[in-house]
Amino acid sequence: MCYRTGIFVLLLLLLSLDSRDCSSNIQYDVASKISFNTVQAWAVKLGTELYHFGEFITRKKEVQDSFKSAQIESRDGEKLVQNMADDIRAMMELKISAVKRIVEAAENMAFDKQNEPVPEDFQFYNSKEMEDLYEDQSLTTTPEPEFTMENWIIRPPSKNAHLLQNPHFSNIPVNINISSVHVPTNVYTWATEVIKGIHWSEGLDTHFINNYQSDPTLSWQYFGSSTGFMRHYPAMKWRADPVDIYDCRTRAWYMEAAASPKDVVILVDRSGSMTGQRRDIAKHVVTNILDTLGNNDFVSVMTFADTVEEIVPCFEDSLVQATLANLRELKLALDNFETMEIANFSAALTRAFELLEIYRNNSGGANCNQAIMLVTDGVPYNYKELFERFNWKYETPVRVFTYLIGREVKVADVREVKWMACANRGFYVHLSTLAEVRERVLEHVNVLARPLVLQREKHPVVWTPVYANVTDPKVADYLWEQRERAEQKERFMSQRRDKALFNSEKEQNRRWKITQMKQGQYSELGNSKYQLMTSVSMPVYDLRHNENITENVLINEAYWVSVTKESVEENGQKEMRIARLLGVAGTDVPLSEIQALMTPYKIGVNGYAFIVTNNGYILIHPDLRPVFQQILKPSYNSVDMIEVELFDDDRSPRNFSKELTALRKEIIDQKTGNKLMNIKYHMEDMKRVSRGKRHYYWTGISDSPFTLVVSIPENYGRHRITPPPTDDIHRLSLTSKNISARQYLSNKWSVHPDWLYCRHYERTFSSPEAELLYFLERVARPGWRWPAKPRPPEHHKNKGHERHSEGTEARERNKSPNIAPRNEYYCDHGLMQALVYDARNTAWFNKSISDSASDDKAAEFIQRFGYIVAFLATHSGLTRWQTHPSRDYDDKPEFGKQWPRAIDEVWYRRAVEQHYVDPLSFVYSVDLSTEKFPLNVSSAMVTAAHAVFHGDGHRKTPAAVVGFQFKHERLSEWFENITTSCEHNKECVTCLSDNWDCFLVDSNGWIIVSKDTTQTGQFFGKIRPDIMMRLVEDDVFKPVHIIDYQAVCFREKKTTNPASSLLTPLENLRLIMAWFLATTIWIYNSIAVGLAQASSYSFDYEFLTPTVAYQNYENDEDTDDPSMSKPPTRMLERDFEKLVLINRTRPTPCDREMYLYQLDYKNLDEKLNKPVRECDRPFYAQLVNYTNMLLVVVDAMCAKVEVPIFSIDATEVQYNESLPCLKHMHPLYRKQPNSCIRNHTEESNIDMCGRGSLQQKNILWIPLIITIILHYF
Repeated sequence: MCYRTGIFVLLLLLLSLDSRDCSSNIQYDVASKISFNTVQAWAVKLGTELYHFGEFITRKKEVQDSFKSAQIESRDGEKLVQNMADDIRAMMELKISAVKRIVEAAENMAFDKQNEPVPEDFQFYNSKEMEDLYEDQSLTTTPEPEFTMENWIIRPPSKNAHLLQNPHFSNIPVNINISSVHVPTNVYTWATEVIKGIHWSEGLDTHFINNYQSDPTLSWQYFGSSTGFMRHYPAMKWRADPVDIYDCRTRAWYMEAAASPKDVVILVDRSGSMTGQRRDIAKHVVTNILDTLGNNDFVSVMTFADTVEEIVPCFEDSLVQATLANLRELKLALDNFETMEIANFSAALTRAFELLEIYRNNSGGANCNQAIMLVTDGVPYNYKELFERFNWKYETPVRVFTYLIGREVKVADVREVKWMACANRGFYVHLSTLAEVRERVLEHVNVLARPLVLQREKHPVVWTPVYANVTDPKVADYLWEQRERAEQKERFMSQRRDKALFNSEKEQNRRWKITQMKQGQYSELGNSKYQLMTSVSMPVYDLRHNENITENVLINEAYWVSVTKESVEENGQKEMRIARLLGVAGTDVPLSEIQALMTPYKIGVNGYAFIVTNNGYILIHPDLRPVFQQILKPSYNSVDMIEVELFDDDRSPRNFSKELTALRKEIIDQKTGNKLMNIKYHMEDMKRVSRGKRHYYWTGISDSPFTLVVSIPENYGRHRITPPPTDDIHRLSLTSKNISARQYLSNKWSVHPDWLYCRHYERTFSSPEAELLYFLERVARPGWRWPAKPRPPEHHKNKGHERHSEGTEARERNKSPNIAPRNEYYCDHGLMQALVYDARNTAWFNKSISDSASDDKAAEFIQRFGYIVAFLATHSGLTRWQTHPSRDYDDKPEFGKQWPRAIDEVWYRRAVEQHYVDPLSFVYSVDLSTEKFPLNVSSAMVTAAHAVFHGDGHRKTPAAVVGFQFKHERLSEWFENITTSCEHNKECVTCLSDNWDCFLVDSNGWIIVSKDTTQTGQFFGKIRPDIMMRLVEDDVFKPVHIIDYQAVCFREKKTTNPASSLLTPLENLRLIMAWFLATTIWIYNSIAVGLAQASSYSFDYEFLTPTVAYQNYENDEDTDDPSMSKPPTRMLERDFEKLVLINRTRPTPCDREMYLYQLDYKNLDEKLNKPVRECDRPFYAQLVNYTNMLLVVVDAMCAKVEVPIFSIDATEVQYNESLPCLKHMHPLYRKQPNSCIRNHTEESNIDMCGRGSLQQKNILWIPLIITIILHYF
């Protein structure tokens, strides 16, 4: 009975609890709900108050009135692109003219002085050895290689010169009165041919200097000799960090000018005899051949033994374009081939000839020179029947170059291998050491240049693709490896200091995040380290027809002799014909100089110009991103046009539409045309996105491989604002009694730092503003004339390129060139006119805000907002700003110094776009907060911008953008005051309640204000992914698919597989010796460690196992730190070893994709005016009037729905093939270069077709004998 009574009481208790819960829910539904009308009222009130404040503080009505007298003209895209192309072509002609004079001078000097003896006391300016007053001890240079004979041959020291920093040459210390010489590390400076060339080329200084005086916009001028040295002007101290690997003969400007484009098939013998050093030499030969190829060349690398195989399987039966990415793929694959079996030369040669024949018949590939490079250690016979079948019957279209490898070679091997080259217009080289590979391989460039030299009439002008000044792209992998080594060291040290902390999950997660952030793509702050440029170059010919030639001849297997072939005359004709390339002359053209001629002020906001090469690759583009983490990307110079122009067609990655590829083809073919396209583009470090229509106009730049394209927005890009014709600067200055226009620029102003207003060639200025003020004073003086655009001296002389055949008189005239007078400055009349007009009509902006409003109103706003910056930026690049209250000193950079780029700033671009959404609205933004760059909310600033348009009734165009910037905390306070108030002072639930979360979210989904200040600047989809998903489903936000085709991914380095080594007796002996050496070093280090506990060690991680490396750190001097734990035991070390070691990676080109979000204003009110439906739709969203912000109010009592986080981070696109293979399987159209000189009838008279390798004495047999004796005794 008691049991039943207890159950009954328990049931009553449960029922009472349920009734309480129900009553509480009813109370919550009624009393804890925010009404839709309340949220709507908050949005209206907040937007209206912000608008009135913005209107007051920016004085936007006065700004609009300032442009009343301005005129509006239609922007003719076709005329605009043609005028730009003409200006760029005129600049190019100046550079070509300078190079032509260097070429003529070099050819004549070499002809006159090449046989003059070099004095024994000859001194020259060696770039590596010049003293530098601004020496940075952290940078090192590689000294000249030491030769044994140097010990008792005394050479005169290099000359020294005084070097001064020059802003025209990137502030590098230079001497503009002389040139200096760079000699590669692998070239001996005092070799006979090298020092002779350095001697006679000293006379080029006069022409370098005259060129620079004639055209002060000239950058570096140089002559690169086929012997390896490069004479460059002006003189400078050569810097190389960490080593000097520069060789001018492997640079694009040299390679492409030295010979016409080529198709190359490289055949590498992988038979069993090619083991050991021969294999290493063969790989080095192939690598050096690949280094001589450029974007206009095509290549295939095959290995052969019993079968013939492509080194990269997906490149099978084809030639691939020699881009940096493809060459890198080929070089990496060289590490994988194994040596075995017997070589089938017949199959290899047949495969190569058939492949080249297919491309020759189809006019594919380079469609010019063709060559087979055979790398082997010997051939059974000469395969004459194959050459007759595939080459000779077609008049020998394919050259054959043979590389015989090995110290011990047979006379028969030399004879047959050399015959194969000589019978097929090629060249034979014998290689016995790694050190001689580079010089011998470069011989093929001189052979391919013979038809050029023999015709002598044409000097093809070559323009290179984009490249980064001196930096070699191969250094990128090395720099990344050095960073990983430093990281590995830091991990070892951190683990030793506090093992428990290091091994903790929290610390490992933190380090993982850091690693991910380091592998980011877009915040490339190191771009300023590199100067991007193109170069123009021309070949320089040896004018001599004959020469005595020395050749090494193998008499037997161990004896070489030198034979000199002298030129003789029969019937007055010289039999020993030569056709030698002296080198290449050229000059650099910084891309910034070309960009200045693109007159961005004429294109307007959100418009831009870019240049495309004949291969479809970008030369100049605002979205070209060649650098990641201050390192050049592996394929930065082969970014295709359709990889940066993202057309809005929602296709999958690399699924380009026919319409787009057709547009690309017309641009590459240098046709003139225009087309309207829908595009999408990213801003602000790939965190924002926008879409729109763009009008493309394009035309070819004559006599160059480049096409200029201009992209203009469809709506506001149709017109541009111009000052009245009566407002000429000079005329106004004279009528104002010589008052300079600089009076309008008194305080707090800046101009676009990258635009060309006026440039003085002989004076330097502290800032663009200082240079502008100087010219404004000059314009005000009587007698001022706007300078004409510079033209090449040939245009003034009205005569062409003087030929060498005209005799000595022509050469004498060339020695003292008639240099036309030059202007000491250049000005863009139109831009200066627009700037002065803007400056004069906005000069009132410098006055305090209180001068144009009541003191009470100004004080009220300033009291509410505290520190405020009001700014104005105009279409001419002028930026003004005022601080309220004014401050004499502030530790923060001034507004105009931080954001001086006017129409190129993100806030300017977004404000102009917003005008077509709501012409009254301001665009609000806050610095974004990411894991890589977290936002400090306490010091964060909010920026609001509004576009001011000027119209004449039926046309309008953006004239300026006004805005204000204030502390984020002030906006938060304002937001809180409004969202915690009720209508008509009634009691209600507000954002102050813990049951509701309130946000201000901008038009791209970034949080501007939140109750939780740590969420400021973060992506809303990360904080509330469930609400963001509903907004996307309701089409409030539109996801925009962005693909980054310039991304870099990080592949793990493959470890070497020991099973791949052929364990021959010599290999076993090598392993024994390596073990013996390593053991000896280990014992020595152990003894040293025992004697000196505080010693510090530096080591190379690649050659140490993780355990050995860790042991070295155990004895580092930092062990004195008492906070460090004791060294772990061997058992414990195995447990955390995986946590300490990093995964070694290699930067690799890849594609990444992401989804960014944009507010869709179409029928927005209809999408947002929806009530809260309990937890089915637990939020309100309302557009804040006159802004780009959404007010989002979320019911925090509803549980968050588990949905995937909306990530805006880029993820790698996974393809079934590697990216180089994918690009190769889906090739894009390219235009072959116009110049192709591959044959000459007199080439058959040239008898020189090979070089042997002189055997040098060595003492390597001494340790070998000692090892053998120790082994057996």
